[in-house]
Amino acid sequence: MKKEEKNQVIVALTEELKLANNFYITDITDLNVEKTNALRRLCFKRNIKLTVVKNTLLRKAMERSEKDFNELYSVLVGGTSLMMCETANIPAKLIVEFRKANKIEKPILKGAFIQESIYLGNEQLAALASLKSKNELIGDIIGLLQSPAKNVISALQSGGHTISGIVKTLSEKPE
Repeated sequence: MKKEEKNQVIVALTEELKLANNFYITDITDLNVEKTNALRRLCFKRNIKLTVVKNTLLRKAMERSEKDFNELYSVLVGGTSLMMCETANIPAKLIVEFRKANKIEKPILKGAFIQESIYLGNEQLAALASLKSKNELIGDIIGLLQSPAKNVISALQSGGHTISGIVKTLSEKPE
């Protein structure tokens, strides 16, 4: 790769990193072509951009971006691929699902940058997969806010039937 091409890759990566709120650094080496293609298809279906990158180019892009990625530099060894997505937990869930379906330990999570937080190591995968997305959190909050109102309305409605039943019984009762 010529120096000009490397600079173009670095500039493109830098722009992506500036805009990205979430990305995963993984290792997909040793996956055969069939499994790699299956992983790429899954990523495409879930709107995850999967890119294989050179460590030195990614590090230079990280250094040029305006974010602090210092802790992630240590994971830039061996084969590296970058998974970028708008929703923080989707790549982690995809990795877990892919491993179970194929009964393998790849892709390996090297590190992740999620909303200004850095996660290092494959052991963080379960924590990342259990994170709730913004939409899931909003749904939980709405459910919690609706719950007391539903209980009050339900109590009022059930009480209304009881009161109307008593009034009806009393009105039908001979004096």
